[in-house]
Amino acid sequence: MANILYLVHRMPYPPNKGDKVRSYHLLKHLAAKHRVFLGTFIDDPQDEAYVDKLPPFCAGLHIARIAPRTAKLLSLSGLFSNEALTLPYYRNAELQAWVTHTLREQQIDAAVIFSSAMAQYVQGAPQLRTLVDFVDLDSAKWTQYAPNHRWPMSWLYRREGERLLAFERAVAQQATHSFFVTDNETELFLRSAPDCKGRVEAMCNGVDAEFFSPAQVMPTPFATGELPLVFTGAMDYWPNIDAVSWFATEVLPQLLQRWPGLRFYIVGRSPAPAVQTLASEHVVVTGTVDDVRPYLQHAAVVVAPLRIARGIQNKVLEAMAMGLPVVASQECAGAVDAVPERDFLTAATADDYLRQIESLLNSPERAAAMGKAAREQVLARYSWDAHLSSIDRYLNEPVSGARMEASS
Repeated sequence: MANILYLVHRMPYPPNKGDKVRSYHLLKHLAAKHRVFLGTFIDDPQDEAYVDKLPPFCAGLHIARIAPRTAKLLSLSGLFSNEALTLPYYRNAELQAWVTHTLREQQIDAAVIFSSAMAQYVQGAPQLRTLVDFVDLDSAKWTQYAPNHRWPMSWLYRREGERLLAFERAVAQQATHSFFVTDNETELFLRSAPDCKGRVEAMCNGVDAEFFSPAQVMPTPFATGELPLVFTGAMDYWPNIDAVSWFATEVLPQLLQRWPGLRFYIVGRSPAPAVQTLASEHVVVTGTVDDVRPYLQHAAVVVAPLRIARGIQNKVLEAMAMGLPVVASQECAGAVDAVPERDFLTAATADDYLRQIESLLNSPERAAAMGKAAREQVLARYSWDAHLSSIDRYLNEPVSGARMEASS
C-alpha cells in the first residue's frame, strides 16, 4: 500500500460528465489499494451537495473553490507572464499550501495528476514520482477552436494551444510516466514531443456496464407517441454546444419533414444561452437531470454529432452500454474500439445523419440488433478496472517516499 497524492482539476463526484467519470473511477481504483490524499476544485455550486461522498475514499482531502467568472479574469494574467491562461485559472494559494504541507508531513510515495494544469502544484518537488493522466491533449482542443471563432478569440485560442502544448511537453518530460485516453491522442502528442517516447502510453476509458444496463426498466420521460432523439453531455462545453446547435439547425428540420413526431432531447447540466435558445416544439432542453439513464433507455436513437472531439466520448460508451443504437460523428467514432455498421453508425454531413437515422427509424429490428451488439462490445472491451490497471505497475514499483523541499 502506497501513499498517493491525487490532484484533480474538478471534484471527481458526482460522475456526471466525461472528465469526472474518468477521475472518479481512477479515484475509486487508487483507493482500493492505497491511501489517497485528494486535492481538487469545485467549480459548480451544485457539487457542494456531494462533498460528503469523498471522505470514504480519502486519507486526506482538500477542496478549493473556483468562481468561473472570477477565475477567467484572473487567468488573463497569463498574457503578461507568457504562460497558458489555463495555469492561472487553476492556481490557488490554499491548495498549494495544502499540497506543500501534505508532502512535508506525509510519506507520499507518488503523485497522480489528473489534467495537465494540476502539475503546477508539484513542480517544487522534482524528486517526487509523478504519474500524469493528461486524458486528452488539451492544447490541440484550443487550437481546433481557433478557426471556428473570429479575431480576437481566434488569436487567443491559437495562443492558448501553443502555450499549453509547451507546458504539456515540460510536464511529460519531468513526469515518471504519462497517459492519454487513446492511442491517437498519444501519437498526436508524441509528434510534438518525440523525446517522451517510451514514457507515454494510452489508458483507455471504461464504462460502468452494471449501472448503464438495459436490464433495469425505468419509467419513460417521454410523451406517448413521440420519437425521441437524444444527446447527452455537459451543455456549457463548447464542442457540445456546437454539436447540438448544428444538429438542430442542419439535420433536424429535414428529419421533421419525414418524421413529424420526432423530438430532439438535449440532456445535460448547465445549458448555455445558445443551447437554451434552441428550445422549441421539437427541441427539449432538460438542464440537469437526476438520472440520464431513462432518457437513454427509451430513446429511439442516440446522436453524438460532435465536430470537435478529443479522445473517447463517454456519452457514446454509455449509450452503447444501455443497448441503444448510436449515430456518431467520425470524430467521435474513430476513438471507439467497435465495428461501424454493426455496433454503431457514423456520419459526417447533414445528409449522412439524415440517411443513418432514417435507416434505424425505418427498421426497429436493425436498431435493436445494433444496440445488442453495442452492449456486447462494451462488455468485452471497456471494463474500467482492466484499463486503469495500466497505472498500477508504476505505483507498485519499490518506493522510497518524497517530501517537498523546505524552500518551496
